[in-house]
Amino acid sequence: MSQDIANIETKYNLFIEQSAASKLVWGLKNKNGWANTHASNSEEVNVIPFWSDKAYAKAGAKDEWKGYLPVPIPLAEFLESWCIDMANDGILAGINWDANMFGKENEALNVALDILNQLNSTQATINFLNYSSINEFITDINESVD
Repeated sequence: MSQDIANIETKYNLFIEQSAASKLVWGLKNKNGWANTHASNSEEVNVIPFWSDKAYAKAGAKDEWKGYLPVPIPLAEFLESWCIDMANDGILAGINWDANMFGKENEALNVALDILNQLNSTQATINFLNYSSINEFITDINESVD
């Protein structure tokens, strides 16, 4: 069990690092919309899965998501639109799930903060529509969860 938890955390950290570096996040989409499912511990909570790499996303396009295609989401859009909207709607982010839909489910704002902190630690630049800096975005999230 602890090996599974360590593997989940490793894949989560990989997502944070790769997404910050590539400035892309990957989702699965078909003509009806984005792939989503229920949280592992609650049928009443929805989860939208995201991956840090096209190949990882493609591996998830099986079973109920067969026919879905990997679609890139620019990181600024993911942070400003997806994470904020998901938090407002109580939807979790599924991060770098494997082909068996096994992986971390996290609050969208926590994912956003982790990516923003990674961007800060690497002194990366990113252009947001609603924020003038990474630090302004971090402050806004921290104030909204207090």
